[in-house]
Amino acid sequence: LLSPRPMFRCSVMMFQEEFALRLTARPGEALYCRLSVNTQLLAKVDQLMKVGRNNFRPPPKVESRVVRIELRNPPPPVDFIEWDGMIRLLFNRKNKTLRSVLMTKSTLKMLDENIRTHRALNERKDDMCDDENKDARQIIEQVVAMEQWKDKRASKLDLDDFLSLLAEFNKRGVHFA
Repeated sequence: LLSPRPMFRCSVMMFQEEFALRLTARPGEALYCRLSVNTQLLAKVDQLMKVGRNNFRPPPKVESRVVRIELRNPPPPVDFIEWDGMIRLLFNRKNKTLRSVLMTKSTLKMLDENIRTHRALNERKDDMCDDENKDARQIIEQVVAMEQWKDKRASKLDLDDFLSLLAEFNKRGVHFA
């Protein structure tokens, strides 16, 4: 809905209440999830009204809400596939610390492969940086040891935090797609 072009300016839609609340959930709320982050990256979402189940025949088992979705124009300057790769990974276990989510064997293996692929595609022999010879484990340890990421959890980070985290990893050669 949010990715097709040409874009719509504004859309008013009715969803089941829990889904609508997920669209607008904020960091720290129980319903804050990957859907919340991705939707809020691409659009501004407002709850307009609650629609009771008694307004329908036969009445459904759930309440509904009407929401307004306005796409951000221009869209944020981020590679959405890489963004979603990071968000998907972090929200897989949203209440764990960033370090514990990123230091699993499967994640380290995937990130090491991504680092090797990215380095092979972008051979920069004359532009070697300190992180050039480090593996994913070392780079992740450096990033999550930084004060702004130490002991943080995906469920408590806002959009700006995620954008900064992605930029920090990209700067060090770690890519999630």
